[in-house]
Amino acid sequence: MAPRTLDPGRRTQIWLGGPTIADPELLYETDQTLYEAPNWTPDGSRLVINGDGALWTLSVDDPGAGPQRIDFDDLPDLNNDHVLAPDGEHVYMSAADRHIYRGTLTGGPVERVSPDDGNWHFLHGVSPDGTRLAYVEISDFDLPGRLAIIEPGQPATVLDTGNGHLDGPEWSPDGRWIYFNTQTFTDEPGHAQLARISDSGDTMERLVSSDTVDWFPHLSPDGTVASYIAFPPGTLGHPADKEVEIFVVSTADWSTPLQRYRLFGGQGTINVNSWAPDSTRFAFVGYPQA
Repeated sequence: MAPRTLDPGRRTQIWLGGPTIADPELLYETDQTLYEAPNWTPDGSRLVINGDGALWTLSVDDPGAGPQRIDFDDLPDLNNDHVLAPDGEHVYMSAADRHIYRGTLTGGPVERVSPDDGNWHFLHGVSPDGTRLAYVEISDFDLPGRLAIIEPGQPATVLDTGNGHLDGPEWSPDGRWIYFNTQTFTDEPGHAQLARISDSGDTMERLVSSDTVDWFPHLSPDGTVASYIAFPPGTLGHPADKEVEIFVVSTADWSTPLQRYRLFGGQGTINVNSWAPDSTRFAFVGYPQA
C-alpha cells in the first residue's frame, strides 16, 4: 500500500468543527501533500496527521508553521490508522507491512506490537487504561474484517459482531463499549451502519438506521457527543474522492444531527478519533478541487 498523494488540482484542507459550530474553521491548507486522519494531542496543542507515509504534528495555535515530521527509526510507510495512547506520549500506528507499531511523539525507536499471524492489522482504538488495542483483522480482502482485541504480547481475541464487514472499532471513554461501523444489519452490499458492542462482547446494539453508508463513529472525550462520516447510498467501502457529509450528534440521540458539514473527501477525512480534549471541537479533512 503506497502512501496516497494529491491528484492534480486538489488540495488538503484541515477543518475544525463541533456541536455548537455551524460554520467550521479552516485551520490549514496545502496543495503539496495529502494529509489524513487527524488525532488531537491530550494537551490540546497539536494535531497528529499522516502524509507521505510518515507521521506529522500540526500546531493548532500556529498552523502557519506547517506540519512538522516525526522521525521514527526503521518504521515502514504508514497508512491513516494511528491512535494516541492515554499517556499522551505514545502513539500506535498501522504500517504498510500489515503490522501495528508503538512509538513516542518525539520519534526514535519503535516496537512492533501486532502478532506475526499473517493477517493485516488496522488499528483504531486504544482502551482508556492503555492496556489493550482494538483493530480490524483481515486475512483476505475478499472476506469481511473482524474485530480483534489484543493486549500486546498476548494472543488476540476476536469478538463476534456478525457476518458483515466491520471497521473503525474504538472504545467509549468509560471503557464499557466499543463503537464501530458494520454491514451486519443489511444484505445490501456495502451498506455500513453504526453500532456498538459491550467490552465483554455480550451485547451488540445498532445506533441509527439510515439510507446513507455510515462509517467511523468517534465519541468526544466526555462521551456526550460524537461525529461520523456518511457516504452516499450504494457506496462500497470508504473510498476517496466522494461528496460526503460529517454528522455531529448527541450520544443520547444519534438520529438527530446537531451539525452537518458537506465536503469532498472520504478516505482520510475522519478515519480516527479527532476530538479535542475539551470535547468542544474535532478536526476533519477535505480534498477539494483548487
